[in-house]
Amino acid sequence: MSHNIKGSALPHVVIVGGGFAGIQAARGLREAPVRVTLIDKNPYTTFKPLLFQVASGALNAGDITYNLRALRSKQKNLRFVLGELQHVDTDNKIIELDDERTMAYDYLVLATGVSAAYFGIKGAAEHTLPMYTRDEALQVRDRLYGLLDGMDAAENPGPFRVVVCGAGPTGVETAGAIAELRNFDFETLYPSIDTEQFEIILVDMAPTVLGPFDEKSRNAAHRALEDRGVKVLLNQAVSAVEDNRILVKNTKTEEEEWIDASLIVWSSGVGVPPEVKEWSVPQGARGRIQVNEHFQVEGVDGVFAAGDVAVSGERGLPQLAQPAIQGGRHIAKVISNNLAGRETEPFEYFNKGTMATVGVGFAVTEIPHLPAITGKFSWLMWNALHIQQLQSGREMFATFANLASKYFLFPKRHDVIVGDIHPFSRRARQGTVSASPKLDSEEWEKVGA
Repeated sequence: MSHNIKGSALPHVVIVGGGFAGIQAARGLREAPVRVTLIDKNPYTTFKPLLFQVASGALNAGDITYNLRALRSKQKNLRFVLGELQHVDTDNKIIELDDERTMAYDYLVLATGVSAAYFGIKGAAEHTLPMYTRDEALQVRDRLYGLLDGMDAAENPGPFRVVVCGAGPTGVETAGAIAELRNFDFETLYPSIDTEQFEIILVDMAPTVLGPFDEKSRNAAHRALEDRGVKVLLNQAVSAVEDNRILVKNTKTEEEEWIDASLIVWSSGVGVPPEVKEWSVPQGARGRIQVNEHFQVEGVDGVFAAGDVAVSGERGLPQLAQPAIQGGRHIAKVISNNLAGRETEPFEYFNKGTMATVGVGFAVTEIPHLPAITGKFSWLMWNALHIQQLQSGREMFATFANLASKYFLFPKRHDVIVGDIHPFSRRARQGTVSASPKLDSEEWEKVGA
């Protein structure tokens, strides 16, 4: 089955992936004499830096998602197609989607992003909850609150432990947000739960939290986590996961210890989708697509890759939003210049800085050539900049309204956002205090979470 779009005389740019890189590549071609087709397996794009706020109940999932079809409102040469890339015929410049539709391209941009990587750790995929998509954040939220309902229903609730694996920005922010929920909301929402019985542990094999940050920021974030009651275990590599517990191994002494846990969140790293192997493109470090200084896939005519799925050289760019945004824009510039017969200067990454928050009133901000900023001012900056980066005015307004209500206008109302009650919650209230997805995968699928 073919997929035809009117105006076939114009060069056809097909962009696979509606994340940071894909959207910027599409927008950069707004005035170019091309047809743009944006393909994604979801009809929306998610602002992933705020997923932890969805997982903790501070934001609605809809606050940080944008309908990809709406991009056409400001770009008439763009069309959105719902589908998932299966195969790439680079010789004939044709792609095939999961519904067997085929589509010819003149230029192809691969910007599909990544998913959770488990590094071969036994049981990790089966017993942990990743935090890299909207659905995954909702699973964390609903299972967390389901377990809290179970504790609230118990006559003598025992210890409850949340373990977050991975002390990068996602793990630090998730642990901080759950600690914030415990410290500020439990007294009103769950008065029967003893906060001393609710433990939050952050585990990482590295010697520090927030590894890419400088020492001052790392130390400040570590102190902020501990001040909020998060137990930080460093130099501890997760070597196995089972229902309700993880096995950690000290990277210095090689001693092993099992840690019991009712909820295990996985934020230890990302990897490329396994289907990349079917796309007839060269792969480099950790399976990422090998590209040159213009994000052109090496040895493949007319194909580009950007964002987390691409790598240039041995290490590549950081797997963050800014490199993806800048990479997408550069690809659009290369295509436009190529059509006009102009050369393009090699890509140079401009580091605008990095940020991470640890909960209400504290964040760390690093801007090149300036001292690191920590504390409340950094937290206000973090919120303002993240809201400003959302795709639409609706998202910005909704996110601002929700966060302003929670933190400034009505902090004493404790109006966290919860989901539907499903079989998992009922099981938790009957005494099975475990959020392992393996235990109720069939029930979870029935409710469409």
